[in-house]
Amino acid sequence: MASLTSTKSVAEDTYAQLRSDIIFGRLRPDEKLKLDMLKHRYGASVSTLREILNRLASDGFVIAEGQRGFEVAPVSPANLHEVSALRLILECHALELSFVAGEMEWEGRVVAAHHKLHQMELRMLEGDVSIKEQWKRYDWEFHQALISACGSRELMGAHRAVFDKYLRYQMISLTFRGEKAASEHKMLLEAALARQPARAQEILRIHVAGGVEHSLANFGFGKG
Repeated sequence: MASLTSTKSVAEDTYAQLRSDIIFGRLRPDEKLKLDMLKHRYGASVSTLREILNRLASDGFVIAEGQRGFEVAPVSPANLHEVSALRLILECHALELSFVAGEMEWEGRVVAAHHKLHQMELRMLEGDVSIKEQWKRYDWEFHQALISACGSRELMGAHRAVFDKYLRYQMISLTFRGEKAASEHKMLLEAALARQPARAQEILRIHVAGGVEHSLANFGFGKG
C-alpha cells in the first residue's frame, strides 16, 4: 500500500509540475515533449509520464499526436478569445453569487489577497520582472478569493481550469499593463466590499479585454 501511495504521489507531483511548466512558459507552445527528456527532467517513469501527458491533453495543455508522441498545445488569437469569453461567463456568474453570500471571513480573504497582489504590482511597476510567477500566482489568488463564497465547487473548479489557460497566455507574453491593471484590481476590491456585483462585472470585462489586447500585441498576432 505504501508503494502504491508513493507512486500516486510521484504522479500527482509530476502532473502538477508539468502543468505549471506549461502554464508559466517554461515549456513553450508547440514544443515536442519527448519521453526520455521528460524522464530525466522530472524523474518519473515513462509509463507514468504517458498517463500524465494524456491527462494534460484532456485538460487542453498538450496535444497527443498518436505514434508521433506529444507536444505542448499551440497558442492562437482564436483560442485566447475563446478562453477569455469562457472566463468571463464563469467569473461574472460566480462574482454575483459570491457577493451575495460572502461574509466577514470572505471579505478578509479578498482584502488579504489584494494586498499581496498589490505589493507584487508595485514591484513590477519598478521593473522587477524576476517576480513574474509570484505576481501571477497572487493575481490568480485574488480572483479566486473574489468568487470563493459562490458556494459551488464545480463552478470554482471550472473557473480555475479556464483561468489557468488564460494565465498561460499572459505568462508567455509577460502581460503586465502597469498602473491600469493595478487600478482595475483596486476597483474590483472596492466593488466587492461594497457588494456591487454589476459594477464588478463591468470592471472585469474591461480588465479581461485589456489583458487580451495586450497579450495579442505582445505575441505579435495583432488585434485580428
